[in-house]
Amino acid sequence: MASAPVRGRIATQFAVGLLTLDGVLLLAAGLWGHSRGPVIGGAVCLVGALLVLLWWRRHRRSLAELAQARREVRDELQALRDLLRR
Repeated sequence: MASAPVRGRIATQFAVGLLTLDGVLLLAAGLWGHSRGPVIGGAVCLVGALLVLLWWRRHRRSLAELAQARREVRDELQALRDLLRR
């Protein structure tokens, strides 16, 4: 089960890296060629990379909260089992 978070992290880092590279290269091409199209495309790629990174952090925080809630329910269940055994 530990490989799934690693794969997700690698895929996210790859996506962010690729979007960042595309954004920088498009921005450079647009500025060098004095063209607005690539500059806009580069800005969109950079904003997309930022959004993917923010969404990934939010997703990881949600998973941590879910794991904490599961631990709390497990502990409460164990306390109820102990109470019934008395």
